[in-house]
Amino acid sequence: MDIRPISPRYAVSPQISVDDVPAIAKAGIVTVICNRPDSEVLGDQQAAAIRVAVEAAGLRFEVLELTMQTMTPGNIARQHALVAKSAGPVLAYCRSGTRCSIAWALAQTADMTPDEILAATTAAGYQLSDLRPTLDQLSQADD
Repeated sequence: MDIRPISPRYAVSPQISVDDVPAIAKAGIVTVICNRPDSEVLGDQQAAAIRVAVEAAGLRFEVLELTMQTMTPGNIARQHALVAKSAGPVLAYCRSGTRCSIAWALAQTADMTPDEILAATTAAGYQLSDLRPTLDQLSQADD
């Protein structure tokens, strides 16, 4: 289990398994967001299997499948809304955690500078420097 906090309220992880759910709950996570399309994983790692374990542990489970092609402004806003409506800390997962980190970063430009965003993702182990031009553009649009 590799939970990587990006902010006090948002952490990311590579693919989780049913066996990881107790550790997720023990870490204080209250919402789990699956950003990994089922087409990328086998049955025991698909969202339905993970959902059963997460909800059995008393946690909320959401699915927002993301790929680089579906990382649209609408989906970024949906991810941000899922985090905002959570009653506490959120864990988002995908194959490596990168897509979840990108989704978080793109949603932060109204509240954080690109330097702050990139520092947070780098501290969590995700080097997103190639995202800088997009973050700069979004930050200017938010001004």
